[in-house]
Amino acid sequence: MGSKKVNNEHEVTVRFRMIRNCMFLSGLSVFAQLYLFQPMLSDLCRSFSITPAESSLAVSASTVGMAVGLLFLAFKADGISREKLMGASLILSSVLTIASAFIDSYSFLLVFNLLKGIVLAGVSAVALAYLSEEVDTSKIGLAISLYLSGNTLGGMSGRVAATLVSGYGGWQLATLVIGIVSLALGAIFCWKIPAGRNFSASMVSIGEKMRQMRSLLTQTTFISMYVIAALSMGIFVSVYNYLSFLLESPAFGLPYHLVAMIFMMYVAGIIGSVVAGVLSDRFGPEVLLQGALLLMGVGMSLLLVMKLWAIVLGLGILTFAFFSTHTLASRIVSMHAQHLKSSATSIYWLFYYAGSSLIGSLTGIVLVNSGWFSLMEVLLALLFCALIVSSLFIFKYRLYEKSKVYSHRRYGNNDVRSRN
Repeated sequence: MGSKKVNNEHEVTVRFRMIRNCMFLSGLSVFAQLYLFQPMLSDLCRSFSITPAESSLAVSASTVGMAVGLLFLAFKADGISREKLMGASLILSSVLTIASAFIDSYSFLLVFNLLKGIVLAGVSAVALAYLSEEVDTSKIGLAISLYLSGNTLGGMSGRVAATLVSGYGGWQLATLVIGIVSLALGAIFCWKIPAGRNFSASMVSIGEKMRQMRSLLTQTTFISMYVIAALSMGIFVSVYNYLSFLLESPAFGLPYHLVAMIFMMYVAGIIGSVVAGVLSDRFGPEVLLQGALLLMGVGMSLLLVMKLWAIVLGLGILTFAFFSTHTLASRIVSMHAQHLKSSATSIYWLFYYAGSSLIGSLTGIVLVNSGWFSLMEVLLALLFCALIVSSLFIFKYRLYEKSKVYSHRRYGNNDVRSRN
């Protein structure tokens, strides 16, 4: 009996380790591919003779595809094996990335990026669901944090690698290298990922799913968080989209290998997520969210100072504050969604990537026509809108809490009797 128990515990430990490592690899692959072209926008401008605003569509096409894929999978994902969907997504997306390295038409490149985003949604749509189903509750926090770390590290390492390799051999070589590495990661994932033991396919009718989503979009809490997600993500992506143009301009004249280092600031994002998560266990996430948005404003203000130290510091603060904002907003959505978590999360990601796509591209027009300072003024105005939404949400939330306390004091006993 003792040896059998030891063997079972060993099997559980090994299985957990395999799940943890595979999900970490999936995060690396997804976000390395999703934002592959962000650090190479200036290369695309030179290669295809396009403007910075047009070049940003290479990033937006992928994130639009991700939003479309997530919306579709909100209706279908619960009827498909989790690990098979994720494995197929990782392999097919890698093939699309490799193929895009040989494209000489910008229009076709955008089409491939759109398709790649749709395919990558297969991982993001079910990753957290797979972890919650297959990992023991005592270890799920560790597993999720490692998966999210893989997302952030994938985004960071992909951007840094793309900048360095493209500086040496052009954007095609960088795309090919990241596609091959992602294919290898996908192959390891498919080989090692344990089959789900607790998944049972279930399908919610489209009509029911639509009713769930409609009910969420009529509630102030969710609308507020969705708008904040769209605005904050759009601001964040816009800064990272176009900052390399500023740093490579005569004002700074930095070489490509130093420009690549700006993406190391994602480490500040990892810290921001952890700090926000810890503090939100002790304090109200609603107030912390407003503080994170204000901190984003501090970072953005420093980006107006044309000194390298100020830009580096401002970017670090902005990155820390954005990931804190994202962590807090997604937590608020999860806290209030109750039995509609799947639908609420799907809509959150839809707004998140829609903000990335629309704002990230449209602000490029401001940069081309009016320059860096006008771009930052527009982004600060969008941040001010997010702060207003946050303030209105906190005001209404506090009124709701006070009304609950009042109702409980006045009618609590009657309510208990009526329920009995």
